[in-house]
Amino acid sequence: MQVLIVEDNAELAASIAEFLELQGVCCDFAYNGSTGLKLASEHDYDIILLDLMLPKLNGIEVCHELRQKGCDKPVLMLTAIDTETDQLAGFRAGVDDYVAKPCPMPLLWARLEALYRRSKGHSSVLRVGALELNRDSRRVVREGREICLTPTEWKILECLMMNRGKVVSRIDIEDYVWPDQEADPGRLNVHLHGLRKALDKPFDYPLVHTRTGVGVMIDDASR
Repeated sequence: MQVLIVEDNAELAASIAEFLELQGVCCDFAYNGSTGLKLASEHDYDIILLDLMLPKLNGIEVCHELRQKGCDKPVLMLTAIDTETDQLAGFRAGVDDYVAKPCPMPLLWARLEALYRRSKGHSSVLRVGALELNRDSRRVVREGREICLTPTEWKILECLMMNRGKVVSRIDIEDYVWPDQEADPGRLNVHLHGLRKALDKPFDYPLVHTRTGVGVMIDDASR
């Protein structure tokens, strides 16, 4: 995913980029509306993260100009002024979604992911064999049976299913589930144990596999 961050607060822009880069996102920057409009017009970004209050051109003006030029890329607007009037003006200008500042980084990432999936026509459903994870309904089903998971177990499973058939290092799992916290191997072990108990124990064969010294993977090839 390639994201253009148009935000005049350089410290905030750097913090957002640092978090997004941990998720594998490539970020570019503009610190005023005029530069943001120029970059968004000249480059093929997947998503434009656009502040409302900007020097030279505000976010609504930038979005309006982009839509007039035929740009159909998703625009997620950041605003410290979370009012209905501003949101309506933004939607009329072509904004796809809003996030009010200060915004927790995991929520910002969830909004970006949702916009990216819709723009690319990606399904909100991940599948591994008879296992299905629905990101919209937050349901997990295996062989027709609904699996109850904690939010943390759900996030670990999502990370593994996004990398189906690949070994995911413990560090990468921890960065995905707890991006703003220090690693704690014991904590991950506890949640992996809970995930296996809920996901594999009631069934004939396991889906979650540990590769000692390498990481964890999910696969149904061991049936």
